[in-house]
Amino acid sequence: MLDFSGKRWWYLGFSMIFVVIAVVALAIPPRLKPGIEFSAGSSFTEKFEKPVDQGELRSFMKGLGFADVRVQGAGANTYLIRTTELKGAPALTDVPGPAQPGQIDEIEQQLRDKFGPMDRQDFSSVSSTVSTEIARNATYAVIAASVAILLYISIVFRRLPKPWRYGTCAVIALLHDAFVILGLFSILGKLFDTEVDTAFVTAVLTVIGFSVHDTIVVFDRIREKVTHDPFIPFEEAVNASLTETLARSINTSFVVVLTVIAMLLIGGVTIRNFLIVLLVGIISGTYSSIGIAAQLLVVWENNDLGKFLRKVTGRAAKVEAEAA
Repeated sequence: MLDFSGKRWWYLGFSMIFVVIAVVALAIPPRLKPGIEFSAGSSFTEKFEKPVDQGELRSFMKGLGFADVRVQGAGANTYLIRTTELKGAPALTDVPGPAQPGQIDEIEQQLRDKFGPMDRQDFSSVSSTVSTEIARNATYAVIAASVAILLYISIVFRRLPKPWRYGTCAVIALLHDAFVILGLFSILGKLFDTEVDTAFVTAVLTVIGFSVHDTIVVFDRIREKVTHDPFIPFEEAVNASLTETLARSINTSFVVVLTVIAMLLIGGVTIRNFLIVLLVGIISGTYSSIGIAAQLLVVWENNDLGKFLRKVTGRAAKVEAEAA
């Protein structure tokens, strides 16, 4: 049996390093680069026949009056261009009849004059009202999922002493995974202009579900150990449970990670952010179930924080007494 609980502070300290990095990244503006769904604007993808330099394309768009333009590579000679909301810009649809001319047509004509023939792959535009509503609903969805998970686990483990601890530790573990993902995308946004869109939120919710599922498997095994032998030391119950579920957790996550990597290699740019979130989130979720959720239960059960605070305050009182 592996002694996971004996090294709990190593696991928690390792996780704290990533959380601190994420907090620092999120504290430095721009925290996250919002996609078109979360901020008013338009985006379109252009495929050029001749090689085009990304920096030159960005400079040209800024010269057209789009100071905040974002240009992101989306394949060979293909670029995703994000601008402020374009007026009268028709989307690419199968609706019969001629499309009404819009600002996008003027931009494309100037791009052709500068860089040669090209073909528009897609176009989308979102107003400020719609983007605000989407951002608000996405926030509500994450909060609602966390509250529902806390209540569900507390009810399922209600026959154990202080069942709300299990729900709280599970929520802390999934918040850890969410922070790691947010910190990563904050760094990617600063370095590579990676945007956060609705697919990102969908992926985060998927990771939350995966993380909680893995945590519940571990918690359920702990419940079996504690129920079968009420006098077993809690650390021993946790170590035995983690040892028994370790192979299952790693094997399941490994298969999913292989699938996600394969999709990253052969998939399109439109789902790349979604897959990156899944890849990082699944790895983090597997670790958090073992190194955070279960270890926090042990810390809570042993009142480690209380002992640490009493030790620190006791030393401080002793120092003051000796000084006096």
